[in-house]
Amino acid sequence: MATTIKTQNFPVTGMTCAGCAVSVESILAVQEGVQQAEVNYANQSVKLSFNPEQVKPQDLQKALQSVGYDIIIDEENAQEKQEEVQQQAYQKLKYNFILAAILTIPVVVIGMFLMDMPYANELMLVLSTPVLFFYGRSFFINAYKQAKHGKANMDSLVALSTGIAYVFSVFNTFNPHFWHQRGLHPHVYFEAAAVVIVFIMLGKLLEDRAKSSTSTAIKKLIGLQPKKVIRLGASGEEEVPISQVQVGNLILIRSGEKIPVDGRVAEGNSFVDESMISGEPIAVAKQAGDTVFAGTINQKGSFKFTAEKVGEDTLLAQIIKLVQDAQGSRAPVQKLVDKIAGIFVPVVMLIALLTFAIWMLFGGEHAFTQGLMAMVTVLVIACPCALGLATPTAIMVGIGKGAEQGILIKDAEALEAGHQVNAIILDKTGTITAGHPQVQQVLWAKVALDKVEAYEAVLLAMEQQSEHPLAEAIIKYLKQKTLPTVQLNQFNSLTGLGVEAVFEDETYTAASHKILKLKNLAIADDLQQQLLALKEQAYTLVYFANSKEVLAVVAIADEVKAGSKDAIQQLQQQGIEVYMLTGDNEQTAKAVAQQTGIQHYQADVLPADKAAFVEKLQQEGKVVAMIGDGINDSHALAQANVSIAMGKGSDIAIDVAKITLVSSDLRLVPKALQLSSQTVRTIRQNLFWAFIYNLIGIPLAAGILYPFNGFLLNPMLAGAAMALSSVSVVTNSLRLKYLTS
Repeated sequence: MATTIKTQNFPVTGMTCAGCAVSVESILAVQEGVQQAEVNYANQSVKLSFNPEQVKPQDLQKALQSVGYDIIIDEENAQEKQEEVQQQAYQKLKYNFILAAILTIPVVVIGMFLMDMPYANELMLVLSTPVLFFYGRSFFINAYKQAKHGKANMDSLVALSTGIAYVFSVFNTFNPHFWHQRGLHPHVYFEAAAVVIVFIMLGKLLEDRAKSSTSTAIKKLIGLQPKKVIRLGASGEEEVPISQVQVGNLILIRSGEKIPVDGRVAEGNSFVDESMISGEPIAVAKQAGDTVFAGTINQKGSFKFTAEKVGEDTLLAQIIKLVQDAQGSRAPVQKLVDKIAGIFVPVVMLIALLTFAIWMLFGGEHAFTQGLMAMVTVLVIACPCALGLATPTAIMVGIGKGAEQGILIKDAEALEAGHQVNAIILDKTGTITAGHPQVQQVLWAKVALDKVEAYEAVLLAMEQQSEHPLAEAIIKYLKQKTLPTVQLNQFNSLTGLGVEAVFEDETYTAASHKILKLKNLAIADDLQQQLLALKEQAYTLVYFANSKEVLAVVAIADEVKAGSKDAIQQLQQQGIEVYMLTGDNEQTAKAVAQQTGIQHYQADVLPADKAAFVEKLQQEGKVVAMIGDGINDSHALAQANVSIAMGKGSDIAIDVAKITLVSSDLRLVPKALQLSSQTVRTIRQNLFWAFIYNLIGIPLAAGILYPFNGFLLNPMLAGAAMALSSVSVVTNSLRLKYLTS
């Protein structure tokens, strides 16, 4: 029996830097039964693939707790608990920062301007000690836990730098004669150690506030679902928590209330704001039999509806999960950054030691004190936080922004790849056209005229088992008539062609014109003449036949969506080649291509041909996006570099696609590609500034300019610069919110 690997996201607490993320990942990855661990520092989560028979979440939690981190394993309220823990940590950090700052201000004043006052060193020692070892104790505790396991992170750098400065200053306070005997003045650096702690706390506060802004999209989506609902039962109305709602329950919705779960209107009528799904501001009329979705808002009258999908099955829950998974996913560029962050801290420690050694060899009279300060400054300034935040914050904001616009991006890889797309393949039905085809005309052969009702009953029974949009049109048309119910003996779906069934020992087919050659079906002369007129009108034709000949031809028309032409023009203006592939006939394909301005199109295309065409373009060196909405598009969607599904399409297309357009509006495609370009540009900017900061900051901290102009970077300024680097990266990512409209 094969073992089932479970993949689950867990919120992580206690991470303070990108180095922490690497530590958490490496600790979890080596646990027995864990197949893969991916930590996202920006949204403080880990995606784990593990064997539940070998390892329990509780075991993983204990492993992390031993190093100073934690994961929240409560599945039901994990998000809320993480927010609660983060809020408590934020308030505690804020409290510690304020009190540490109050104690640090006099230390700085004394250290800068009143060094010669009596007992100045002793007073600074008394004031700075609680700053480091009480309000800033978390740095030292975490550094110790890391060291116990042979690891290091930002806390290690902070604890080392401030600890060395403090110990050196304490020694100089109580043993000044040691330096006086050597003709040197015993400097103390209490103010540097205290200010570094305060600045890093401030940077962390600003970073946490900024990071919480990157996840506003999720919070908005979660906020769309009410906490309580009015359920109607035998005892009348009762207010119950949403978690107690079950499929089949009757729910009452009053004016202005949010719809809690997906369902179907049972009684009453109203107008519902579905802009969170469709992006359209106009409210949609609802009456008995109409579908309603969780998170949408009832505007006017009240109505009762029957719950059909609850909990994780609702459209809103699926959207939230998709966005959460996407924000937690890792862009390809992030993998390289993670490797760098993993070796960054040990490399910085080595550079700090080398700095001290070089100063001791070539520093002259004040080699020891200046070398010590240079070492402390290197440890303070070289924090991998900006590097670790560069990619995930931009990804989180980009994916969140997309969700707000009705563009659901499944993972970071799709977001990163979107800007490279230079060829787009479009399906016709449901993608370019509205996907609401209507039967315009039915032509019956003379041989079938005396049994039209019986044949219509067979055709209805066949189409009711098909998932094709054209089938819906035929069902809708035939259901207007009173037809007898037919029980088919056998049913088959003919991929890319139509459907086939057996009834009363006769095989019937409802399919495209390609079936004519495949089955060698005859078309009577009287039907053949009428067909010419239909083909000229660019109708989509469905042939209904028995095993020998065509009995009827159904002419169906599907209007081009209002925004399709505009979207295609925008894509072409961006230099992207647009192709249309359809299983429909040549005349219909040509008419739609002319209407929308598409220059490259192919008709009579089977599903396998679509995937082959994608592969052909890829072999020509093109980065291909495939846009479709049906089961017949799923193979091509899987083959494409970037796959985009229409939200109103089939479940399998949405499942396969990396990007879903909730409203099925093609105009969202140029927006999605633009969002990708802006996100990738932001990532590059963030990485540039993160690398440049360290490339310039570390040599300056080491004292590279000292031989030329006597400049030595103060540890206090290094602490401020380090805090500023993380905040600037997150702030740059937040700009994405306002770049796209």
